[in-house]
Amino acid sequence: MDAPAGGGSQPVDPYLTRAGGGADARGTAEPILSVRGLKKHFPIHGGLLKRQIATVYAVDGVEFDVQPGEIFSLVGESGCGKTTLGRSLLRLVEPTEGSVMFAGRDVTKLSQDELRPLRRKMQIIFQDPFGSLNPRMPISDIIGEGLLAQGVSDRTERDKKVGDSLEVVGLRRAYTRRYPHEFSGGQRQRVGIARALALNPDFVVCDEPVSALDVSIQSQVLNLLLDLRRDFNLTYLFISHNLSVVQYFSDRVGVMYLGKVVELGSVEQLYRDPRHPYTVALLSAIPEPDPRRRKKRLVLKGDVPSPAAPPAGCRFHTRCWLRERLGNPENCATEEPPLRPVGTGGGHRAACHWAEEIDREKVEQVAATQDVIETAVAAAE
Repeated sequence: MDAPAGGGSQPVDPYLTRAGGGADARGTAEPILSVRGLKKHFPIHGGLLKRQIATVYAVDGVEFDVQPGEIFSLVGESGCGKTTLGRSLLRLVEPTEGSVMFAGRDVTKLSQDELRPLRRKMQIIFQDPFGSLNPRMPISDIIGEGLLAQGVSDRTERDKKVGDSLEVVGLRRAYTRRYPHEFSGGQRQRVGIARALALNPDFVVCDEPVSALDVSIQSQVLNLLLDLRRDFNLTYLFISHNLSVVQYFSDRVGVMYLGKVVELGSVEQLYRDPRHPYTVALLSAIPEPDPRRRKKRLVLKGDVPSPAAPPAGCRFHTRCWLRERLGNPENCATEEPPLRPVGTGGGHRAACHWAEEIDREKVEQVAATQDVIETAVAAAE
């Protein structure tokens, strides 16, 4: 079962609808992760005295739940705060404000000593399979480092766990004596996955784990993650900017823009009936796998505003094609829209004052009236 390279119709994966995990488990169990009002602000210092002169609002009031056994994905443009959010959940960067409830405890309120045993259940797979592995350490030490930190001091036991982790991800036990430079990119990412699994976690943050890999290797790693989800009852927070991969891989999707979640829903809801103009534009950029079919991309005008000076009201209103189509209503620039229920399906929410005004006819009309040069530039990107 290989991952598709483009958009369009995707195969249905049995793990996504299996009882006891994924989509069928939503609403029937307590969330494994509950995020409320999460913020991460970075100060900007300047001047001779290095005083704070501005703030980067990387993550600014994010809320969502993740159910046991679910694959919850975050998508959005580069710089929208996806990675910062994922690392804030694990306190690899310290949140500025908000709560992260995991296993009945608020991760943001725990001391480092209290957090240490909880880290066994919360792991991360990093984006860069090259930079995330220490080139001076053999694989046995790279994977065993976390085990040692968690109190597995017996070398024989630690080596056995390292070998078991390698076998689970499709690598040989003998590879424990090798160094990172002796592996290909796909093999290094498997080592990174083995490191995350060594402590038997329940929840794994996958920070764009396939974006640095060739397309053929991407499908292998994605299928491996799905197999591991089934075998070890894992829950994933999957961060990506590849909408085709997200459609194939996920149960639910959250769309981020300038540090906020602007739309949230199941894969079927979001891809079939997007209710935020930013989501509509993202989905229009998915390439068609059939070269005989050509669709016109909806091009967003202007640049992404600085996260150090986000626009008032709706953060997307400066680039919003729907607002322009509706005659630039004032509330878009003055009132921040809440993430509210939309559509007929339960669980679908969008942060847009005019979400009900979006329909296929409006989208096609806007795409048809775009400047020819803008469309050509977007097609070349």
